[in-house]
Amino acid sequence: FSPNAFVVVVGCYAQLKPQEIAGIPGVDLVLGAAEKFRILDYIDDLSKAPGKGLVRAGEVREARDFVNAFSFGDRTRSFLKVQDGCDYKCSFCTIPLARGKSRSDTVESVVANARKIAAMGVREIVLTGVNIGDFGNGTQVIEGLKPKKEALLIDLLHELDQIDEIARFRISSIEPNLCTDEIIEFVAGSQRFAPHFHMPLQSGNNKQLQAMRRRYRRELYAGRVGRIKELMPHCCIGVDLIVGFPGETEADFLETYRFVQELEVSYLHVFTYSERPNTPAADMDGVVPVEERRRRNEMLTILSEKKRHYFYEQHLGQARPVLFEQHREPDLVAGFTDNYIKIEAPFDPGLINEIEAVRLSKIGPEGAMAIERLETPVGEH
Repeated sequence: FSPNAFVVVVGCYAQLKPQEIAGIPGVDLVLGAAEKFRILDYIDDLSKAPGKGLVRAGEVREARDFVNAFSFGDRTRSFLKVQDGCDYKCSFCTIPLARGKSRSDTVESVVANARKIAAMGVREIVLTGVNIGDFGNGTQVIEGLKPKKEALLIDLLHELDQIDEIARFRISSIEPNLCTDEIIEFVAGSQRFAPHFHMPLQSGNNKQLQAMRRRYRRELYAGRVGRIKELMPHCCIGVDLIVGFPGETEADFLETYRFVQELEVSYLHVFTYSERPNTPAADMDGVVPVEERRRRNEMLTILSEKKRHYFYEQHLGQARPVLFEQHREPDLVAGFTDNYIKIEAPFDPGLINEIEAVRLSKIGPEGAMAIERLETPVGEH
């Protein structure tokens, strides 16, 4: 750490509470959602003089332009942003206040960036966005509110599927109302897009979904999961859940628990509800005690571990392609199958950033799969 280094804070917190952050000792500059991509424009104005940091954070409505970005520190995997912002009005969420309106990159720009990433030797690209399914403002088209005028997510997926230099694409997360049959069928037939969906559910109780202002009900979610598993029985499906949302009774929570327990999903990301200023949910009645929120989180976290273990058990003895990457332990190499099963194997430097056929042989004590290497290639899917 250099005492002369400038400390610049960006992100959702910086847009929502810029003055608060500027008062933190050591912070030199705070940039909002519209300003953070112009960081070099502000460097010359900085100094290490005492006092509050400099704030450049305008109204979030000023964040109208899409600025593309991708990660490049890891040779194995890159995260490619294709969409930003959100027009949804979920009652618990501050993202529209922090990131602005939904906006997307162009298909041509995304494809060009994917080719740049491929030239770096990266084998897998994860497509990211705040609401990736809304690419090209797809929500209004999918809901029949307006005719299609520009490329939607499905069009982008078709174009990326033609890039031979990238072995594997993965969709980071997609809203269930935007995970259309067309997208599911496309992934099922693709040799590049991984059989892995992460779909936020938030609650398995329709009363709660309505209070959260979600744009679907549990029946739609179950239908999406059923269609995915019908076409791809081996597909990994992850779920986001919120526990302790205002008004969630014990009966509501147990309905969510049983609903998820019966769904053929592979793992859960469980979030304990916390009040966010300037959101409708923060003023709702029926506040759930914090200890009760934690108890419900623990119950679903245990269920998640059981779900993941069962999903792994279903694949014991199967052959799957694995993309190998570095491991935090020096004597091991790690990796993921196309359908997001984590593996560990004895370290071999020749495996790093390679896709190789393996047989899934045993679930290890830490939850990762042990493998047997195969001579015969196994394709993705």
